[in-house]
Amino acid sequence: MPLARITPDLEMHYRDECFVDSWRTPEKMLLLHGNAESGEAWNAWLPIMARRFRVVRPDMRGFGQSTAMPLEYRWSVERIVDDFLALANHLGFDRFHIGAAKVACPIALRLAARHPDRVRSLAVLGGIVSGEVSVGPRAASWLEHIESKGVESWARWTMPGRLGSCCDAGMMEGWAKLMGRTPLSTQLGFIRSVPAIDVRADLPTIRCPTLVVTTDGSGLGSVEAVRGWQQMIPNSEFMVVPGDSYHVAATHPELCARAVLDFIDRRTGSP
Repeated sequence: MPLARITPDLEMHYRDECFVDSWRTPEKMLLLHGNAESGEAWNAWLPIMARRFRVVRPDMRGFGQSTAMPLEYRWSVERIVDDFLALANHLGFDRFHIGAAKVACPIALRLAARHPDRVRSLAVLGGIVSGEVSVGPRAASWLEHIESKGVESWARWTMPGRLGSCCDAGMMEGWAKLMGRTPLSTQLGFIRSVPAIDVRADLPTIRCPTLVVTTDGSGLGSVEAVRGWQQMIPNSEFMVVPGDSYHVAATHPELCARAVLDFIDRRTGSP
């Protein structure tokens, strides 16, 4: 089981996969998961992305098989950015592409803004840039539900908005189980921190080619709202997928993965 000691309080679990032909030298990619998930959330992307890249899927601090965080832990975007950079350094990744979903998007956006020499391209899917604008009004009810009924119950309760009206019951239940494995202390502490996330000031400073993907019925923000902050990112493109899920990386994995590959080919000169 690949583990990296990032800080004294964090042993980070990650998946490291590559199915590129042995005579080729692959570029590197980090796939960063959303709240109450793990690197497992990207499983459907692997047949496409790992054929072209060495793909690393870390379990974010506190989540998946990484060290759980105590309830009183002081969460910050900067700390998580540093965690991912430390993992990249541990693996010897000088420059890399990033794909990020949901709440990993503001983390990836800040990483790209603060470390332009490290990020070759960025794809943010179903993301937010302000926790207060996108999530703030719901945080209190989410916390109340998690405290009284647990993480899995909360995931199941909120799943229709996350995966949309076209998602089948099996997928709904599978994602509820996946998210339900999140430690209670991690989830409560992290949800409390989400309204404070705000990376809007970082957007104009991002220099790498950036693809922003949303659905036309996302519960995290209208197409117009997402386009508004996407246009603040220089050198960026916008893609709208039909549907009402806000976790577009999960509900449309093949479509999104191939769109990201095409974007990287066009914008970075990759083969």
